[in-house]
Amino acid sequence: MKNFISPEELDLINKCLAGERESQQLLYQKYVNAMYHTVVRMVGNAEDARDIIQDAFIKVFNNLETFRRDSTLGAWIKRITINSALNFLRKAQRTQTMPFEDNLNETPMETEEVKNISMKTIHNAIKSLPEGSRMVLTLFLLEGYQHKEIAGILGITESTSKTQYRRGKLLLQEKLKALKTI
Repeated sequence: MKNFISPEELDLINKCLAGERESQQLLYQKYVNAMYHTVVRMVGNAEDARDIIQDAFIKVFNNLETFRRDSTLGAWIKRITINSALNFLRKAQRTQTMPFEDNLNETPMETEEVKNISMKTIHNAIKSLPEGSRMVLTLFLLEGYQHKEIAGILGITESTSKTQYRRGKLLLQEKLKALKTI
C-alpha cells in the first residue's frame, strides 16, 4: 500500500493523537480554509458552513486514529467535511427535485457570455441553484470530483449525477445570461 503521508504530516498526526493542542491547532489551520470554501459552496450559507466545519473537525480529531493513510490527510478530511455537509442538508430537509426532461443537450459554457462576470456573481448564481444541481456542480467543477465519485458521495447514480450537472449548467447559463443583460 502506498503511503500518501509526508514525514512532517505523520509527525503532526502523531502529536495530535497525543493530545498536543498546538499540533491540533496547526492541523486545523492547515485545512480549515479549503474545507470552509467547499462547504459554503455546498450549503450556500456562511453561518451554516462555520457550524458544519466545527462539527467536521470535531469528527476529524475524534477519529484521527482511524485514518488509514491510504489517501492524503487532506482528502480524508475533505471526505469527512463533505459528509458532514450532506448530513446537515439531509437534516434540514432542503431536498428540491426538478422534473425529468429527456431532451437535455450538452451545451458548452460560452466564454463570451461569462467572461465579464465576476467570480462572486458566478458563486452567487451557483448558490441559487436547486440543491442537487448545486452540489453536483460544486463537486464536479470546483472540487474536481468525477461523476462516479460524486454518485458515491451523494448516494445517487452516476447517471443522476450527470443529469443534475447538465441541468445545473443550463440553469447557471440562464442565470448568468440574465445577469449580463441587466
